Amino acid sequence: MKLAVLAVVALVLAAPAWAQGDVSDGRSLFVTGCAECHGLDAKGIPGSGPSVRGVGERAPDFFLRTGRMPLADPHDEPMRSEPDYSNQEIEDLVAYIGSLGGPPIPEVDPERGSISVGFRLFADHCAGCHQIVAKGGIVPGATAPPLDEATATEIAEAIRIGPFVMPRFDERLIDQHELDSIVRYVLSTRHPDNRGGWGIGNVGPIPEGMVAWLLAAAALVFFARLIGKRIE
Repeated sequence: MKLAVLAVVALVLAAPAWAQGDVSDGRSLFVTGCAECHGLDAKGIPGSGPSVRGVGERAPDFFLRTGRMPLADPHDEPMRSEPDYSNQEIEDLVAYIGSLGGPPIPEVDPERGSISVGFRLFADHCAGCHQIVAKGGIVPGATAPPLDEATATEIAEAIRIGPFVMPRFDERLIDQHELDSIVRYVLSTRHPDNRGGWGIGNVGPIPEGMVAWLLAAAALVFFARLIGKRIE
């Protein structure tokens, strides 16, 4: 009996990372929900969807958990929404696509990162689209989403896969410590310290400056009218 239990434990420990999902069930879900764009053989269909062979676990996990897939129209921009699949179904799909080869879901530990290093890297690589406090923005042909709802794993997955028009940063460009640091910095932007004044939504200095100028202009008009009435 003890040997049987030990054998089961050994099999679980030796199982690949995608073993938490069922590959067979994932294949069935893929055929009914994904094959129309990605092909029954998962090699993609020109004009509809790319091959998912070799993408590993990180891409399907990111796109399915953030509701960016499936798309109603393959030409639409993937936008964050409620997932179409349950957690178990996502795990099954990730298991099936992961079984076709490719990298696993990236490991990330924000506590091992440095906020100062993450700030510098985010400013260099990400702020041009996502804005320095990760509130999102507009870029040619796409929308850079706010990162308020993204989990640590989803941020790491996006960095590694480069969804839509976002560039991809592999381990040669951003190593593990830098990945942990970027994620730690992004998470820190959700509760910024506004002790210096009114944050105005923490959307950045340009819109905040515009609000300040509008308030100042309104105050000047008010006092000008007030002074004018007194002179009369």
